[in-house]
Amino acid sequence: MGTHTIKSHGTKVARDHMLDWLILLLLVLIEVILYVIHPFYRFVGRDMMTDLKYPVKENTVPAWSVPMYTVFLPIAVFLLFYTRRKDVYDLHHSILGLLFSVLITAVITDAIKNAVGRPRPDFFWRCFPDGNELYNRWGNAVCHGRESDIREGHKSFPSGHTSWSFAGLGFLSIYLSGKIKAFDQKGHVAKLCIVFFPLLMASLVGISRVDDYGHHWQDVFAGGLLGLVVATFCYAQLFPPPYNDEGNSIFTLTSCCRRSTSSGHVRSSFSSSAGSFFHEKNLRE
Repeated sequence: MGTHTIKSHGTKVARDHMLDWLILLLLVLIEVILYVIHPFYRFVGRDMMTDLKYPVKENTVPAWSVPMYTVFLPIAVFLLFYTRRKDVYDLHHSILGLLFSVLITAVITDAIKNAVGRPRPDFFWRCFPDGNELYNRWGNAVCHGRESDIREGHKSFPSGHTSWSFAGLGFLSIYLSGKIKAFDQKGHVAKLCIVFFPLLMASLVGISRVDDYGHHWQDVFAGGLLGLVVATFCYAQLFPPPYNDEGNSIFTLTSCCRRSTSSGHVRSSFSSSAGSFFHEKNLRE
């Protein structure tokens, strides 16, 4: 089929998917809005504080590093495959699918965070940094900590670190399983190790969120499930299933191959039928 490089086909593939990139920009705008608005301040009574007195700790995985390993690391892997295959369609679709996976997950995560307003395990010290508790007549906590700490303290469910991790690294894992044909039924367990490694990274990030007392285990479980489901759907929009015979290709090329093969078969059948018709006609004459 020849090569499809960025120089020869890059402009065409970007133009063909202009609407998709505009939708991505819209998702970025929605995510910014969701990030700055205040979450629902759920009722937190004195008896609930017993489970929310874990100490405030620094994040083992800093927030700034999340886009590094969920977006830029997978893109680096995609570029490595591009240098080998010289297929700009595969590169474009992999980046597009990854960004959709991460941004859709981010929007859903922050929308749920703001709607649920679940307090974090360290909420007590965010609310009462000096340890002096204060409650109103209805028994709800009257916080006197920093507003930014209190606002973030109501964003426990689901875990954003975990959902982003499984959205980006989960997409990378599925992508690798297709490219290296991990399910080719030839018994190469080493391929599965490569496929599982990004998922292991994402799992460790989720565990760190519980260890840092930034999330309850239910927050991490829900975030991981959300990210992995979105990653699977986004991958399925652009690539055949990784266990498919054409799992290391993309829908654009496989569909072209099918159409080419089908049209070739029709032309061959037509030629054969036409040849037989004229041959029989000559015999009759």
